[in-house]
Amino acid sequence: MTKELDIFVESSLKRLGLERLNEMQRQALSVCCKARTDVVLYSSTGSGKTLAIALPVLYGMSSADYVQAVVIAPSRELTRQLYEVFRVAGDGIKVTPCYGGHSSLDERNSLSATPAVVIGTPGRLLDHLRRGDFDASQVSTLVLDEFDKSLELGFEDEMRAVLGYMKNVKRRFLTSATRLDPIPAFVGLSEVNKLDFIKDSQLPQRLDTWLVKAKGSDKQRTLKRLLLSLPPGKTIVFVNYREAVEKVHKYLASKDIDSGIYHGALDQIEREKALALFDNGTHPVLVATDLASRGLDLDTVEHIIHFHLPATVEAWIHRNGRSARVGKSGNAYLLLGNDEQMPEFVGIEREYVPQPMHRVLKASIATLYFPIGRKEKISRGDILGFISANCAELVTAADIGKIKVMDHYSLAAVPLATAQTLAATLTGCRLKSRKVKVTLTK
Repeated sequence: MTKELDIFVESSLKRLGLERLNEMQRQALSVCCKARTDVVLYSSTGSGKTLAIALPVLYGMSSADYVQAVVIAPSRELTRQLYEVFRVAGDGIKVTPCYGGHSSLDERNSLSATPAVVIGTPGRLLDHLRRGDFDASQVSTLVLDEFDKSLELGFEDEMRAVLGYMKNVKRRFLTSATRLDPIPAFVGLSEVNKLDFIKDSQLPQRLDTWLVKAKGSDKQRTLKRLLLSLPPGKTIVFVNYREAVEKVHKYLASKDIDSGIYHGALDQIEREKALALFDNGTHPVLVATDLASRGLDLDTVEHIIHFHLPATVEAWIHRNGRSARVGKSGNAYLLLGNDEQMPEFVGIEREYVPQPMHRVLKASIATLYFPIGRKEKISRGDILGFISANCAELVTAADIGKIKVMDHYSLAAVPLATAQTLAATLTGCRLKSRKVKVTLTK
């Protein structure tokens, strides 16, 4: 790498709180920074593909007043994850996210002050282009992130239409967690460099997999026994249907196990809250469909439980990819009922027998909700200072956990024991000269 690129990477990593690039990211950066080069990057979930692509897109970006790069992602969650990485890594470079369930008006207002990078889902990007909310005619860099998932979800027509607005693309970067052959012609690849980092085993070497046999036909009871036997750590329980999410969640609640839910029928704010409360510890367990198997920006998840058998090898891989990410270790457990056959692609040999324990899965953390966010010029520091200044006798700054600032609301993790008092004390106080009503959220 050149000295200028080294300096750019070092400053970007510092802002992101990272020490160094991994081997995949170093190789991708070297190849992607070559002019007029199309790159297809195959790498497993959790390996750091987002940063591997963000750095070469942002490096050397000019101050020209037009959209220079478009990033297409298959889901709202992945769009938000990409946005956060691009925004922080490209300090001073304007990035606009566009996705369904998010205020279209806010997006149009942001696009009116032309960003350098636009990141979005295929349908929302196409809607903005048809409305003339931004001009893609001078876009020189195109990124199709998790391209295999976009095809799997049936977004080919929308992507074709979006790409039709881009007549001057010089570089195309595709990322995928599974190998694609052939890549559809409409993408327009030429002089392709393929970087393949997918391991033959498909699963992270740091992930231990276990078979858990259900006693009788009641898998819910076995799930409870399993949850209560595991060491502490965040746990995602994967099921195959939205209705099953609600059913399992209700059962766990009846057994005094705190859990959150995540599926496609929730609106965007509900999905954002579910992830934030799981990430900050308010919900130690998340019951989810395969929607949660990709594109989520979560800290360490120690345990993956397959309550329902994964339908495909891809589902098995991507569910497990939520754990053992970027140097961390984890465990995956497959619950097998008496009348079920283990899929051939799983191949687990070791059995885990849940042992009776008196572990309590009731959270000691609660989450405060503030009806004010990024669009009102609020930062995490503002929230922390607001709580500390008005509740010094109740909590210290060290007691306050993760703070999440969204477009029009913010969330802060606090000790459960003082949460109600904190909400009552803060309500009516001024946050940046604006009185707020603070509540608890679940």
